[in-house]
Amino acid sequence: MNTRILGIDPGSRITGYAVLEHKDRRFEALCCDIIRLTGTEDPLDRLRLLYSETAALISAYRPDYCAIETPVYGKDPSAMLKLGRAQAAIIMSVLHQDIPLFEYYPKAVKKAITGTGNARKDQVAYMLQKLIHIPQSTLTSDATDALAVAWCHFQKLKEPVSGQDATNHGAGSSRRRKNSWSDFVDNNPDRIRQR
Repeated sequence: MNTRILGIDPGSRITGYAVLEHKDRRFEALCCDIIRLTGTEDPLDRLRLLYSETAALISAYRPDYCAIETPVYGKDPSAMLKLGRAQAAIIMSVLHQDIPLFEYYPKAVKKAITGTGNARKDQVAYMLQKLIHIPQSTLTSDATDALAVAWCHFQKLKEPVSGQDATNHGAGSSRRRKNSWSDFVDNNPDRIRQR
């Protein structure tokens, strides 16, 4: 069965995106690039641009699923607010077109590719180049992150219970899966004290 997944790494200045296709037992990145928002100073114009660019990607590539990276907590509340708004604009664009949407934490994405949630970005990029046919010779880190999110979702599709480590905002669905304590520990080893 052929599958296309739109992976998105949201950002308030630069958003990475990639379309991963699984066809005839082969994986290919149909596109892997960024949406640059640095030339747009008005925050509302940035959100509008993210919404319309996401809609254009869905229209052009007709993905079966969308997978988006969920931002983790940060030290700067203002930056987190901007990032959350960017993510919300993308999510609304995807849901408006009835594409099943899944969110993944960065550690879950890294683990799906390298086997460990603490892998470095260069290790993730290296593994992606071994697993997927990527037409471009070089990718920005944001585009690589987006491709990694798409790969992570493909791995979850192969599991008996789809989206086990993901929050599913499927078409017409607003149900959130509650994570278990073990999921929290796996995704946040730096927040656990050893006795």
